[in-house]
Amino acid sequence: MLGKEVSVNYSKRFLRQLGRLPKHLVDQAQEKENIFKANPFDSRLNTHKLHGKDKNSWSFSITHKYRIKFIFLNDSTVLFLEVGTHDIYQ
Repeated sequence: MLGKEVSVNYSKRFLRQLGRLPKHLVDQAQEKENIFKANPFDSRLNTHKLHGKDKNSWSFSITHKYRIKFIFLNDSTVLFLEVGTHDIYQ
């Protein structure tokens, strides 16, 4: 995974949730996505595997409050599932 950029796909739900966020959060999400594409496990993202019903999913931080939940489709492609506060884990 290191050395080649990760390709990101977006679920309809993710895009709908992103569209509801304030512009400053969308801008921050875009900055974090650029970091993520270069290295999904960059320490600035706090990327971590989820548990329970989301055990196949991962998450990384946009801010202390906001997260992006995603899954790996293969070694170089991910699908962003949801964006929001910790409520996305419900």
